[in-house]
Amino acid sequence: MPITNQQVAGHRFLRQLYADSYFPDHVVDKGRTILLRLCERIEAEQPSDLAALYVLTQAATDEFNLLDAEFQTSGSEIETVAREEIAEDFWFVASAYGFRDADVEELIATRDW
Repeated sequence: MPITNQQVAGHRFLRQLYADSYFPDHVVDKGRTILLRLCERIEAEQPSDLAALYVLTQAATDEFNLLDAEFQTSGSEIETVAREEIAEDFWFVASAYGFRDADVEELIATRDW
């Protein structure tokens, strides 16, 4: 399902991670896919409130939890720079879909990175 939100469609997800050779592109690509899949779910399910949005974002956060092992296998990890970049992109997604009052910590509440 193609993204219909033009703000999201034009966004470069995880830009700082791609710019830093510490983070392998093939793993960052998987993170980008997680975020795009989240956008697709938001467009398909159209959450009506923050609680419904948090269910979707926390499921995507769980996927990032699993992805951390791939970062580590590749000699990297979800550390401070990555945590901040991922969190900012989660907030960007929430904001782009009209949830500007979303709490970034709640968006990624299930994180273990």
